[in-house]
Amino acid sequence: MDINLEQYRVFYQVGRCGSITAAARKLCVSQPAVSQAVRQLEQELGSELFIRMPKGVRLTQTGELLYRYVSEGLESILNGEQAVRRLCRLEDGEVRIGASDMTLRFFLLPYLEQFHEAYPGIKVKVTNGPTPETLEILAAGGIDFGVVTSPSTDIPQNGWKPVRPVQDCFIAGSRFAHLKGQVLQYEELERLPLICLEKNTSSRRFLDEYLAAQGVELRPEFELATSDMIVQFAARNLGIGCVAKDFAAEELGKGRIFPLAFTQGLPPRQMCVVTDSRLSLSPAAGRLLEMMADKERDI
Repeated sequence: MDINLEQYRVFYQVGRCGSITAAARKLCVSQPAVSQAVRQLEQELGSELFIRMPKGVRLTQTGELLYRYVSEGLESILNGEQAVRRLCRLEDGEVRIGASDMTLRFFLLPYLEQFHEAYPGIKVKVTNGPTPETLEILAAGGIDFGVVTSPSTDIPQNGWKPVRPVQDCFIAGSRFAHLKGQVLQYEELERLPLICLEKNTSSRRFLDEYLAAQGVELRPEFELATSDMIVQFAARNLGIGCVAKDFAAEELGKGRIFPLAFTQGLPPRQMCVVTDSRLSLSPAAGRLLEMMADKERDI
């Protein structure tokens, strides 16, 4: 049996239109081509599918049976084609992103606002979590890309792009005013009450590893889930906090907290956009990354 999809497409349109001529116009082919396709299908199936009428055609009982199956299949294909076109035209679809509080707030959020204005039909799903968790989700294919902070030994060198610097600092409230203006040694942190992020974050890992290289071991009195909370705890004199300066900017401006000075500052880090070359990006995710890259080139 040598029946192809095109013959079924012709059969479907003839059955739908009830006319060889109308089906030919719909398919943008000649009337003889439609008649030939119908005859070939009838020959291959060994059954008459249409009754020729003075004005048009109507399905036979066998034709009606076949039409029910063919219409269901072809309409599913057409719906699938339309869905793909909507995805490619960015009228529909989804972007899945992994980001920490810091990368979402101080880098990603303006891009999401711009993207949503341009493509309101696209659903944006942000999985909020620390860098190690984001990288695990990316490796498992749960997100299209992540925006994380360096350093991380888990980031593939060919899959990440630095996009914004991050500078960490130690902050304190009025209870520690005697430290203002002093230049401290990192060893003095071992005698002060400390407020840090939890250990499952890249920021905490960076701090622990850097200070360990200076011969200092951190033993925080408070370990918190978010940098915003570290700032609030420090402002209430519960200890010395360590956060990215972006998080502390508002409270520093109000004078509720102040930065501590050390003989050498903490090294700068980077926010990075991370992708996995093994994964295929959705059209929407690809467009968002293009918008971010275009903006970076304009700066």
